[in-house]
Amino acid sequence: MTDVTTIEKYRADLEKGLEKLVSEVGEVQIGTPNQFPFGWRKAAKGRTVWRILEELINQNLETRHAEVGFSICEPSDSEVSVYDTRIRLSDSKKDLFLNIKSSVAGGRTNKDDLSKAVGLDAFFTEDNDRQLFIATFVLEFTDQMTVKIVDVVVLPIAWVPDIYVNPSNNGNLQSSKYKDVSGATKRTTADFHRLLKAEMEIAAAKRRAKRSK
Repeated sequence: MTDVTTIEKYRADLEKGLEKLVSEVGEVQIGTPNQFPFGWRKAAKGRTVWRILEELINQNLETRHAEVGFSICEPSDSEVSVYDTRIRLSDSKKDLFLNIKSSVAGGRTNKDDLSKAVGLDAFFTEDNDRQLFIATFVLEFTDQMTVKIVDVVVLPIAWVPDIYVNPSNNGNLQSSKYKDVSGATKRTTADFHRLLKAEMEIAAAKRRAKRSK
């Protein structure tokens, strides 16, 4: 079982490599001020441009992974997988899995969806020592209609301190603290999986109680 000290090394090395990748990619031009005379307006949200930037990040990871310290970079072949990319560090043979997300610099702290709890349960049931990381790319929207990636935060999903499964039909694992490395609760994957399953049972009981009313 991978201990928390080794997990922290993986986390730091992933974050360092992704920061280097971002510095090489630079700003992304979405349009020009002439094309957008009123600026971003309501489009200045992460989800508005995120699909484009996600593709940009994944393509650059595939082509430049060796330059930033990764020996393997393989995108998931499933649209519903709990991870986007499988990576290995250059000095390790351990598979590491990335779930790539975005956040707007200076935005409000919300309880966001991380992944479907049933998918995570299946993923960790197959291998209780898998290492899944949330990689959050922090975006800044400029007056020149460009988007800057100003920061990258990598956190093991097992270290999310506020484990909560939404009792709705979506059953998503949610967290408001997945971008806070300093506030992480350092756990092994097996410990996280046990807590996740307990939260899934609580969510299921809430759904049953709601249906019985």
